[in-house]
Amino acid sequence: MTTIARPASTVQKPAGPLTGGTHSRTLRLVRSTPAGVWIAGALLVFLVLAAVAPSLFLRQDPYEIDPANAFQAPGASHLFGTDQNGRDILSRVIAGTGQSLLLGLAATAIGLVLGGALGITAGVSGKRVDSAICRFVEILFAFPGLLLALIVIAVSGTGVVTAAVAVGIGSAPGYARMLRTQTLQVVAAPYVETALSLGRSRSHILRHTIIPNVARPLFVLVTLGIGQSIVWASSLSFLGLGAQPPAAEWGAMLADGRNYLQIAWWIAAFPGIFITLAALTTTVVGHHLQRRLEAEV
Repeated sequence: MTTIARPASTVQKPAGPLTGGTHSRTLRLVRSTPAGVWIAGALLVFLVLAAVAPSLFLRQDPYEIDPANAFQAPGASHLFGTDQNGRDILSRVIAGTGQSLLLGLAATAIGLVLGGALGITAGVSGKRVDSAICRFVEILFAFPGLLLALIVIAVSGTGVVTAAVAVGIGSAPGYARMLRTQTLQVVAAPYVETALSLGRSRSHILRHTIIPNVARPLFVLVTLGIGQSIVWASSLSFLGLGAQPPAAEWGAMLADGRNYLQIAWWIAAFPGIFITLAALTTTVVGHHLQRRLEAEV
């Protein structure tokens, strides 16, 4: 009986330290995360919920026109006030969260795909291809990102889809440069040389070794890039080149309220605040993730 009982106790003993270790790591993670990051994370969760399930926060129809209640200041019945058509600003800001975040996500995805194709190709190719891609990226860098987006819109026309594509193309050179640097570091790593010495094909190494390791920091890049893309897409909508009225999109709402700043500041103020919050929260969370990733390397 004792010989059976003793192995059982030795099997159960490691469970305590493992559980305690996981608990202590969680506590260290919580304590090492600044309060500002937690606040930014909570705001980001709120924005995501508002984008995915706006009905949880909507109080009124964001497109319902009520001229009798036009230009109402923020109060109990309308927390963010009403616009020149009597539409509830809070409802329109909540309804616009999905479109604004989707624009930022789509533009970031397009920029990553284009920039990734250029950067990874340059990093794994020979000197001639690498030099040609670098010269092309440098030419794109000669244009500010937003100006490059405006050039794309001038050629392709206005609209939400065009704005997302334009912002994505405008951000692609930056992603190309970062991913090229990351690719060169991975290509020079010992495990790639080991894979080559074992007879692995270059396509196999590219798919199973280089791309997975290059893709590791992409989540951080996406988090940092979404905020910038939201600001750029809202800027295009503000200029009348993106979402068009009566769309409940933050940049379009900001442009809609600029003519009434002296009599109804809230029409433009609250969409502008949400644009700033979206950019700040994604940037703060992205920088924190970047620091943690660098600390683990």
